Amino acid sequence: MTANVPSESKLLWGWGRTAATRSEVIHAPDAASAADAISDAGPRGVLARGLGRGYGDCAQNAGGTVLDGPSMSGLIDVDLKNGVVTAKAGTSLDDLMRWLVPLGYFVPVTPGTRMVTVGGAIAADIHGKNHHRLGSWCNHVQSFRLLDGHGEVRDITPESDPDIFWATAGGVGLTGVVLDATIAMNPIESSRISVDTDRAPDLDSVMQLMIEGDDDYDYSVAWIDLLAQGASMGRSVLERGRFATLAEVSAEGVDKPLEYSTSQFPAPPDIIPSGMLNRLSIRAFNELWYRKAPVMRRDELKTIEAFFHPLDMISDWNRIYGKRGFLQWQFAIPDESSEVIRRSVERLSASGASSFLAVLKRFGEGNEGHLSFPQKGWTLALDIPAGSGLDRLLDELDELVVEGGGRVYLAKDSRVRPELMPLMYPRLDEWRDVREKLDPNGVFRSDLGRRLGLSG
Repeated sequence: MTANVPSESKLLWGWGRTAATRSEVIHAPDAASAADAISDAGPRGVLARGLGRGYGDCAQNAGGTVLDGPSMSGLIDVDLKNGVVTAKAGTSLDDLMRWLVPLGYFVPVTPGTRMVTVGGAIAADIHGKNHHRLGSWCNHVQSFRLLDGHGEVRDITPESDPDIFWATAGGVGLTGVVLDATIAMNPIESSRISVDTDRAPDLDSVMQLMIEGDDDYDYSVAWIDLLAQGASMGRSVLERGRFATLAEVSAEGVDKPLEYSTSQFPAPPDIIPSGMLNRLSIRAFNELWYRKAPVMRRDELKTIEAFFHPLDMISDWNRIYGKRGFLQWQFAIPDESSEVIRRSVERLSASGASSFLAVLKRFGEGNEGHLSFPQKGWTLALDIPAGSGLDRLLDELDELVVEGGGRVYLAKDSRVRPELMPLMYPRLDEWRDVREKLDPNGVFRSDLGRRLGLSG
């Protein structure tokens, strides 16, 4: 093992808490120790891991080595004039917000959790509620340093090395170890979001509202009740918004317009029975959540945490699914195949899918990432308790997605069939060619990579 660098044998799993595997975790604080770990890697290879918020097995490497990303955290450079920062790969979005929001800058893209590292954001090419306006994370990355399978550090930009840049964007960590990255931030006048809320009675209504609002809102997301059927199928609570101006928050009496703060309730006990979240309890929750939402509300000021990261308020909220854990299924589908959204919701609602967290978003144009997930159209994501008996239905829905020209998000996947990969990601062979150049000996490996035939 790498000399003078702490390591430990550790059982790792994704955020869904299924299929745990054991790896040797190395806390490598710099490029030299990471390079040593690569040169010392055994037959099961090595993989960089951030904060473990990938839902499936994308950040696991059974029997191999895992580099602990947060060991490499911190800012290298901040250009406040141009809103550009260079951060180490293990830096979390939470830290970026704590440091930069008070200075008038927000991250260009954030998913539903702020507990994601800069390196993880690149590996998953994360997206958020503003993809229809600003695209995904790697659209805003100006450069990064990549440690490849030869142990060499490469300075990568989309102009100098477009093939490597875009193979790494969404490449689930299998092209190398990102050491740091330079990112363009978004200027803001306040840390409050001006939010419009609409309660939509059915799926058609919410989809029409979202299409009509594409050009009017920077951020947009709809929560869907997947247990509603009949005329109420797909009933939703739609939230859309933008960052409020200084004048707007001042008029509401906000005396610290760029204040950024978070709160966190204690973690649920790790003894919750796996069956507690069932059709009955989730139906009750969904009814309450839908009814408490206003039919229409305009210009409500919300904090960053309340609008973007409400689940982060509960530490280890994934424990509520019990020991068996849960899976998340997320797919993207082009506009011309939007009927796949309806058919999926119909099938899931008819099955009684026990999901209290199902969200619908709009996507803008995708980028050049070979394995980047977003494509212009729609994305639907939902959580399902493990062991819910929906495996066959999800397999059938995967086929429906493929027929419609769509794909499943690798950063959240734990079950897609490998033969569907080249159909979902038609540039897969191009990606493999770039990976072969960067890592001819197949040093970078993961459980997801082995399962889907992306790595040995």
